[in-house]
Amino acid sequence: MKKLLFLVVFTAPFLLNAQHTFSIVAVDSITGEIGSAGATCGDSIIWPGTPGAYIISDVLPGIGAIHTQSYHHNTNQANARLRMEAGDSPDEIISWLEANDVAGEPEIRQYGVVDFNGGSPRSAGYTGVSCFAYKNHVLGPNYAIQGNILLGQEILDSMEARFNREEGCLSDKLMASMQGANVVGADTRCTSEGTSSLSAFLRVAKPDDTDDDIFIDINVAGTADGVEPIDELQGKYDAWKAANDHDCGFSEIETIENDETEYKVFPNPVNGELTIALYSDQISEVMITDLIGNVIFRTQLVSNETIQIATENWSNGLYSVVFFQADGATLSEKVLVAND
Repeated sequence: MKKLLFLVVFTAPFLLNAQHTFSIVAVDSITGEIGSAGATCGDSIIWPGTPGAYIISDVLPGIGAIHTQSYHHNTNQANARLRMEAGDSPDEIISWLEANDVAGEPEIRQYGVVDFNGGSPRSAGYTGVSCFAYKNHVLGPNYAIQGNILLGQEILDSMEARFNREEGCLSDKLMASMQGANVVGADTRCTSEGTSSLSAFLRVAKPDDTDDDIFIDINVAGTADGVEPIDELQGKYDAWKAANDHDCGFSEIETIENDETEYKVFPNPVNGELTIALYSDQISEVMITDLIGNVIFRTQLVSNETIQIATENWSNGLYSVVFFQADGATLSEKVLVAND
């Protein structure tokens, strides 16, 4: 089947450029991790010299991630990176790309952009009117999901629901999102292949990673006929987790006490009640948010105050504790809620 598809691509070059069908970029506002995952009905066999779907992914550790898909163009992708490095927001990056498309054809492009923004993530998406149907994008506080040449809106909705429902760390959530598109013909060009796509990838960068050496960098550039690349990606990710004893760092969490002993946050993990003890007159307020930035708790503080916060009704998982200082700076830590 792939050889037949290659012949179609060879005789119809527009299909070659219209690759990269469904993908997600996302940020963990607590850990600062930046993630990128996607798949398409094309691979390194159909597109010689390319790594398959992986080509759309640009992850800037500690800053953000950009996907440039549908008639992907390397110059547009490079320009998007330059705008992010210059400090543009996701919305500003997309507006710039739309106004400065390398070929003057923004209507055929699709973009998804997120940034960390100091722990307050931002997201933006763009779907050109001339992308192949079905096309659309969906946004959340810390993610952008986009696709074209899709079976329908249900693919994007499933990816979003799986991402938000998964309680693991960012890599688990991205993998769950990809499984949401594990449907024959998710990219409609692959219906005859009996798969969702032909290539897939999963990437996550920690804040201190470098561009060419990130925490998780898994690519399925192609598979044998009839083999589902998202299943292959899942297998490679599961093997990576086992080899790296990856548990999202939960086992390493201890009572939070900053170097200057301005505060303590305990116990950690939390089961029913969280205590915050304050020893500084420079901290005026505390806020607790969940993984996608929803504010769960917020209150003013005074020096040497100790407060208890009931957590028995909170969902299990990671939360961010943010302290606001009088000079406008913030301090941020993470706690794990593990109620019985």
